[in-house]
Amino acid sequence: MKQLPIGVSDFKFLIDQNYYYIDKTLFIKEIIENSSQVLLIPRPRRFGKTLNLSMLKYFLEKTETDTRYLFKDTNIEQYEKFQEFHNQFPVIFLSFKDIKQSNWAKAYEDLTLLISNEFSRYSEILLPTLSDHERKQYQSILQRKASEVVYQKSLFFLSGILQKHYQKNVIVLIDEYDSPIHVAYDAGYYDEIVDFMRSLFSSVLKDNPSLQKGILTGILRVAKESIFSDLNNPEISTILDFEFQDKFGFTTDEVKQLLNDYSSDKNPANGVKLSEIKEWYNGYQFGETIIYNPWSLITCIKKHGVLEPYWLNTSSNLLVKKLLLRADHEVKSKLELLLSNQPITERIDKAVIFQNIENQETALWGLLLFTGYLTYSKKELREGITYCDLVIPNKEIKIIYSDLISSIFERTLPTAKIKHLAHSLASGNIPNFTEILQEFIINSMSVFDLPNNEPEKSYHLFVLGLLSIFQGKYQVKSNRESGFGRYDIMLIPNTINDLGIVIEFKKTLLEDNNNIELAAKRALAQVKQKEYAQELKALGITHVMAIGIAFLGKKISVESEILS
Repeated sequence: MKQLPIGVSDFKFLIDQNYYYIDKTLFIKEIIENSSQVLLIPRPRRFGKTLNLSMLKYFLEKTETDTRYLFKDTNIEQYEKFQEFHNQFPVIFLSFKDIKQSNWAKAYEDLTLLISNEFSRYSEILLPTLSDHERKQYQSILQRKASEVVYQKSLFFLSGILQKHYQKNVIVLIDEYDSPIHVAYDAGYYDEIVDFMRSLFSSVLKDNPSLQKGILTGILRVAKESIFSDLNNPEISTILDFEFQDKFGFTTDEVKQLLNDYSSDKNPANGVKLSEIKEWYNGYQFGETIIYNPWSLITCIKKHGVLEPYWLNTSSNLLVKKLLLRADHEVKSKLELLLSNQPITERIDKAVIFQNIENQETALWGLLLFTGYLTYSKKELREGITYCDLVIPNKEIKIIYSDLISSIFERTLPTAKIKHLAHSLASGNIPNFTEILQEFIINSMSVFDLPNNEPEKSYHLFVLGLLSIFQGKYQVKSNRESGFGRYDIMLIPNTINDLGIVIEFKKTLLEDNNNIELAAKRALAQVKQKEYAQELKALGITHVMAIGIAFLGKKISVESEILS
């Protein structure tokens, strides 16, 4: 049985070493047939972008060694008319996926090394053919002695001398173009990296007479106003579009093929069922195609069918965690809905402006969608603006959210206290629950970067925390209709004889005369008057507790009553 290619992103190595391969060679056909000179194809991380560009390189690049054998018995081989493109073009191929430095000076060193290495690939062929001036410039780039301006124009220079040597226009392949931008935004050198990348890309991809076609992949479509301001509009195919919809990640048929190929009595992964795989790793919608996470699926099979959130460990999730910490009341309420398996309808900005991510809600939802933390079940255009029904795609991603929230809790309370909080609530021990919750609210102020005059916002993260810590023991719902209104949070026990809980939150108002106990009693009364427990009773749960929680500054008050 063939090895599974976890972490293998070089197409030639994959084929030569006889790794298992889900055939995506028709990506080549779709690229060639596309009439646009420059294409940008954003997809979430670990969905096969680097491998696809590597495959494209080996198909198109003119080399001394014929690489046709790499494509023997693949889908692209069936289309004879595309064979005329095989090994016909000089190719510039750069992957920016490993530019992850903590400051601009180190990132610039990595960038110049990356460019120098690409020049090195052609040095034996090109150096003897160059004029003295060209050779001097080439060697300065090769030896990493050139100025920053020369490096910014280096790909344009390389494309020109390649075209002159081969008498063929050049294919430019840029992998993970936005990876350094993500890191720079977090590390504080965003402006420097954008200035460099803008000049680098615009010089080689805009009005370049030596360019045949340029293909860029990444995670996000960074706004034109930043990195693409000097570049003619490339055609952009995001996960909302139909182009390339089945070329990244695995389709349902491909997953069935993979599971069938690895199903045998000798294979420990034989017990993995399609329904389980679907629950854990399915759910992404690209265009009109449902896509499975390829990294997680392959890893699951290699790990003998153990279902775990493998995608979690492929990134630090720092930006998502940062945004979750700083989210306002409305965003946190919507996250509660998502974690309760309810869709939310949001405007989606297809282009991400990093400076707006922290203070513009539409930028946040676009980021979560395009990075794979959310997917969409429906999209529509309203007067030229895209709106999507957003959902959490699968169990793996829900666990990632839970882990993020748990890590936030752990920064505020020790793990033992978190477990004690959960046990106290589930057992109806309200004095202990109140004591730990009060500690959480007090300690959370610095953690959540909340204004001192608005500590009540903390309870939204508390609700999200409940969604996490009660995972598997309770079904947790929030902002749902029951009785004659909408409760804040409901804990539905998996065992019918366990305690069902309804919680209502209140901010202490002037009408309470700043009496926090009165506000808590008002919250409790609302649960009873509007019969929020009706949903629990309809499920046959007879042991029900109503809880009212009020906030005044950093102080809380909790009132409770058994309704059964």
